[in-house]
Amino acid sequence: MRLIVISSLLFASFALPALAGDSTMVTLKANQIGEIFCLSRLGNDTGPIEGLLTESLKSAIADADQKDAAWEKQNPGEKPPLGDGIPWQAWPDYAANCTVGLLTLSKTDAKVEIRYGFPEDPKADFVDTLLLEKIDRPDYGTGVWRIDNIAYATGSDLKSELLAAFAE
Repeated sequence: MRLIVISSLLFASFALPALAGDSTMVTLKANQIGEIFCLSRLGNDTGPIEGLLTESLKSAIADADQKDAAWEKQNPGEKPPLGDGIPWQAWPDYAANCTVGLLTLSKTDAKVEIRYGFPEDPKADFVDTLLLEKIDRPDYGTGVWRIDNIAYATGSDLKSELLAAFAE
């Protein structure tokens, strides 16, 4: 519930200029995507993240979900490869802190560091990186940032891990 309220407030604050009669479409900035991502991870609610994905990443996740369901059907009672859900971060441990770090922008893509913190064990802190792609939206007169992949602190990435989960 708290995440829904926070997300609503964030959305409302981004939309205010558009509601005030400004003819320029307001879109999320790359760092704001990172902030929403962190709120979602801390709140254990992937709903806000799912609306910020490229079609390519949505497709990779849908394909992995289908393979996971088929695997589970063929192996009843066993934990499927995605039994812990989509690996949105390098390690599945719940981090008490999530903050946006360094932002790198170009015209068509961006990198947003996501810093996970463990106050009880700072040696466990790590940094993943959101890989954003700017999607042209001619109907809005601008482009919008979307998450196309996540580069993990381990050197791997989300799309690769989704494929590897079902490699034989």
